[in-house]
Amino acid sequence: MNQAVTRGGFFSKERITAGPGFNRWMVPPAALAIHLCIGQAYAFSVFNKPMTQLLGISESAPDDWTIPQLGWIFSIAIVFLGLSAAFAGKWLEEVGPRKAMFTAACCFGGGFMVAALGLQLHQLWMVYFGYGVLGGIGLGVGYVSPVSTLIKWFPDRRGMATGMAIMGFGGGAMIASPLSLKLMNAFKSETSMGVTETFLVLGIVYFIYMCIGALAVRIPPADWKPEGWTPPVQQNAMISRNHVHIDRAIKTPQFWLLWWALCLNVTAGIGVLGQASLMIQESFQGMITAAAAAGFVGLLSLANMSGRFLWSTVSDYIGRKVTYGTFFVLGTILYLLVPGMGTAGHVTLFVLFYLVILSMYGGGFSTVPAYLADLFGTRYVGGIHGRLLTAWSAAGIFGPVLVNYIRDYQLQMGIPRSDVYIYTMYVMAGLLVIGFICNMMIRPVSAEHHMSAENIAAEPIAAGAK
Repeated sequence: MNQAVTRGGFFSKERITAGPGFNRWMVPPAALAIHLCIGQAYAFSVFNKPMTQLLGISESAPDDWTIPQLGWIFSIAIVFLGLSAAFAGKWLEEVGPRKAMFTAACCFGGGFMVAALGLQLHQLWMVYFGYGVLGGIGLGVGYVSPVSTLIKWFPDRRGMATGMAIMGFGGGAMIASPLSLKLMNAFKSETSMGVTETFLVLGIVYFIYMCIGALAVRIPPADWKPEGWTPPVQQNAMISRNHVHIDRAIKTPQFWLLWWALCLNVTAGIGVLGQASLMIQESFQGMITAAAAAGFVGLLSLANMSGRFLWSTVSDYIGRKVTYGTFFVLGTILYLLVPGMGTAGHVTLFVLFYLVILSMYGGGFSTVPAYLADLFGTRYVGGIHGRLLTAWSAAGIFGPVLVNYIRDYQLQMGIPRSDVYIYTMYVMAGLLVIGFICNMMIRPVSAEHHMSAENIAAEPIAAGAK
């Protein structure tokens, strides 16, 4: 072990393989350091209105950017999140989480810098490239880096482990939303909305904290298991003790059914997150201030974060399939009820319903890695998870586009701003019904796709895989 550490480079897996007596509970904070930073993406809606007034300052000027134009920043970031996760998943298993986390820090922090330059020059394509492309790559690589590591550290509680890793992504907006508002207010002047300076500060801060997470992460030795724990003999039929190769997994119907289930669940929630601040202000005109709307974004972030830990932990007891079924049934009911709350002016119920919806949205993300580990085994779960996240890329386009363009179309038709989201919510409910059907069709993976003992021995993978 000591010789391996000496030979290995600073970012090598040998350097970060834990020694005897290492406390596995030291790993979740490293994961949270990454996910709390990249979770800022969910607070991006607080920049939308100020970014439509970069030139006009007090109000939008003719050459200022529009909400549909700005909506693509978030969508591009989510597209590249999924694409980079798909490509980085297999690379992550080869190089280990430290190198992947540091790469994510460079891309995410650097993306803010490039976007800040685009804001200063008022070049939207630079913002698309900076925050959307570079930042999106940082999101994807940073997102998958800690997940497979924690699954290997917590084979006895897969759902809880992925909840710990991913809840930070949902909670990042709870910090980023008020922080971004305070920074913009501090930097705002007669000639600036303060957005450019805020992007610079956030880029530096996030880079530093993500590097701290990269330094702290560790991976378990090969064949490690918790002291006193043995895999249960009697297993749920949906939990496999076999492994499916990453390239084989994407050829199974289970992968694509789960892909669509995740995509539809995310589409229904991500459109709301992308325009949460503007949506509640328009749904309750005159009742909700910009500060209160930022508070709403923060509450959604809290629900998103807590739901990731709560639902994934619950899935350890009731199963992943039942958990996902709950998301779709309850989500459909709530989306059908939300428009009535907005029309009647019931702010409290409106907020409460969305808090439940966003808890299940977050729960879908945190439960899916354990769902994949149950179906395909833990050996390649990081890479398979990365490829499944292309569903997030697709949803990153579908959700915001549905919300933004249906909103604009209805405004052009003369529909009051307070009613422009009603039809969209009904569309989201329909998508969840389709997702429910996809989830119900998922069955255990056929034995023909399982790796043999010879195949497993011939293809050694990341430390800690079993």
